[in-house]
Amino acid sequence: MKIEILGTGCDKCQKLEDLVNDVVKTTGVQAEITKVKDIKKIMTYGVMTTPGLVVDGQVKVAGKMPTAEQVKGWIKG
Repeated sequence: MKIEILGTGCDKCQKLEDLVNDVVKTTGVQAEITKVKDIKKIMTYGVMTTPGLVVDGQVKVAGKMPTAEQVKGWIKG
């Protein structure tokens, strides 16, 4: 599974990265987590506000913080 955190480094982007790392750790899901800071790359996903979360190429959320339960649902799918 590939998880991408979209954001330029703002506080919310860092909180999303921490949340995703915690959820992946507690669920035991095997995932490659990367941060995407390049605005042009972020825009290729159609995301105009950050933070954003992409799981296996699908944008799951943009512009707001998801809950831990939402992230679990997306990665356990």
